[in-house]
Formats: sequence, structure tokens, C-alpha cells
Amino acid sequence: MTDYKIINDPVFGFIKIPRGILLDIVRHPLMQRLTRIRQLGLTQEVYPGAQHTRFQHSLGALHLMSEALISLQQKGIFVFDSEVEAVQAAILMHDIGHGPFSHVLENTLISGITHEEISLMMMDRINNEMHGALTLAINIFKNEYPKRFLHQLISSQLDMDRLDYLRRDSFFTGVTEGNIGSARIIKMLNVVDDALVVESNGIYSIENYLTSRRLMYWQVYLHKTTVGCENVLINALHRAKALAAKGTELFASPALRYFLYNDVDANSFQSDEKALDNYIELDDNDIWSALKVWQHHDDKILSLLASNIVNRRLFKVEVREEEPTEEEIQALKASLSATYGIEEADCQYLMGVNKVQKDMYNPFDDHISILYKDGTLKDITVASEILNIELLSKKICKYYLCYQRF
Repeated sequence: MTDYKIINDPVFGFIKIPRGILLDIVRHPLMQRLTRIRQLGLTQEVYPGAQHTRFQHSLGALHLMSEALISLQQKGIFVFDSEVEAVQAAILMHDIGHGPFSHVLENTLISGITHEEISLMMMDRINNEMHGALTLAINIFKNEYPKRFLHQLISSQLDMDRLDYLRRDSFFTGVTEGNIGSARIIKMLNVVDDALVVESNGIYSIENYLTSRRLMYWQVYLHKTTVGCENVLINALHRAKALAAKGTELFASPALRYFLYNDVDANSFQSDEKALDNYIELDDNDIWSALKVWQHHDDKILSLLASNIVNRRLFKVEVREEEPTEEEIQALKASLSATYGIEEADCQYLMGVNKVQKDMYNPFDDHISILYKDGTLKDITVASEILNIELLSKKICKYYLCYQRF
């Protein structure tokens, strides 16, 4: 028997999973749950090829982590075998707490707790089952381990998470502008004073990486049709929860029912194991099944929103530089009320305003340092000949006005 399992990945080819802890994690039900959660939520409504899952992304991030560790070790950066396995386990589990449609459930069916916090709770549960074998991995994930650069490989401006999802999302959406040189970037990584740096020969790859990241955000992740589609889904879930609060009977799987008929927040997850147990049972299928049935519900608003999602009748979206005025919002509600025969107060479910702010690079956060052959370090914004610090760090703000089509 070989000492590893091989998985054929469409982006990186053959990925080796060593037998032992890492393969045990891959086979664990909490990881297998990610095979039923799409990486890009509802982006498939814009790019039909975006059908890949959080599980595939996790395997890709593990592969890149393995490549990065080999590259650093070849440059004389000493990493214990136990640290190698721990940081690989941490990146493998980094997204384990995501809910259906990735970010949609946060602040919709649950409040006051992020998927990162839920990821840690799930890691602790697996760690207990494995008798503490993941303690080091969790410490690295939480940035509580002395070797800071190991945490940076998991979460930073140049982490393996970002390097995989940009390559993978570009591949599956067909948006070639997002195709970064991940192999080149990894080969150029080094460590100085316990911090990740990039050798000067890799500066062009970093310039391309930052530019590609900006393009992917505005062309894929924040595409107006995707934002409009997510608005429909979020409003449908809000409407279902409002109806549930009034005692209306709704079709739902047991797991989804728990979140519809209970107010679930951070305290719920801490005090009641049922919250985490039901969250673990949730995936994309629970939401799709409910939406298919809700199309035929007596409530006009819920059935309309559910039908919108199932049959791809999406909100119209206007992208603006300025926030819509209160007068515009009221006029829109009046028009929706007249068209669909519902109370103006309920028209909030047929529209939404999203404020989106995004910068390409924050030099005051976890900045990218370029290492020159004489040992000097320069921030990428200083080292680059084409990247402008003011443009890079400028927060672009857009308003998405979404509403039911007339």
C-alpha cells in the first residue's frame, strides 16, 4: 500500500494526500459536507461553469501549502515535520465552517457569529475525536504559535487560500484575467524575521496577482447579477423567518427548520450543542429543496421570491456611485406595492440596497514585502514601477440598488 492517496484535480493535476491525519480529515463527515456547498454560491447564475465546491478548494489549498513548504525548506527555512503536518491540516480545514451558499447565511439565519468562528468550533470537535492530534494545527490557525509565517501561509495577503481560489475560480468561471502565476509566487516566497516575503525576481508575478485579484472581485465576486441574485435569496430567507416567527407552517428540512423557528446567535452556538449539530447538517440542498416547495406557498411574497430563484427571474440591479435617496426608495416601494398588490411595508422583501467597498491592497494590514539580493526589504507599492499606492489602497465604493422587475 502506498503512503498517500492521489486525487486528480482539474486545476493542479494529481494531488497527494498523505495517509494518517490528513487523509482522516479529508474523509471526515465535516469535510465531506463541503462537497455539498458550492464555492461561489450563486455565481453560477452568471458563469454556468462555477459549479466547484468548497471541498475542491480545500484540497487545492492543501496542495499549494505542500508546495510552499517544500520551497521554503529548500531555501533553508527549518520547519519540523510536526509543523508541516499541522499547517497542512489547518489549511485543509480553514473553510470547514462555511454554510450553504458560502456567505449568504451569515446575518440571515444566524447572527453575531462568523464562519471562521464556526470553523474553529468544528476543528475542536474533530480534534476531540482525534484525541488532541490537531491541537498544534488549531494553534497555528489562531495565530497563537511562535512561528508567525506559518499562520501567514494560511491567512495573509499571500496565503494559500487566496492563491487557490483565484486560480480555481478563474478556471471554472472562464474569466482568464484572474489566472495568476501561483507556482511562480510560491517559488519566490522566503522568510525574513519570521515573516513571509517575496524575492525580487517575483515582483512581476505579484503585480499580476494584485491586478488579477481586483479584476476577479469586480468581474466575478461582486458582479451585479450575482449580488442581485443573492439579494433574492437573502430576502426569501428573511421572509421565511418572519413567517416562522408568526407561527406559519413552512416546509423545511429538520436542520433548516431549527434556524427558521429559532433565533440563533453566538450565544446559541456556545450554550446549546443543537445549534452546531443542526448547522453541520445544513448544505446547499436544504435551501434548494425548501425554495422548490416555497414556490407554491400561500404567502405571495415568499412564493414570488422562491420562484425567482428557482426559475432565474432575478432582481434588476442598478450600480451607482451615490447612495439612493430616501425619496427614491419610497417611490420604488410605492411602485412595487401597486404592481404586486402588497403592503408598502412588505416591499422591503422585493428590494435591497447593498453598499460595497473594496480595495486591492492595504499597506497597513498584512503588507507584501519584496526581498532584494542585498537583503533590503521594500513594500510592493514602493518596489513596483506600475502599481500606484494611492490607487491600490483607495477604497472603491459602489451602491447596488436591487429590486423586483416590473
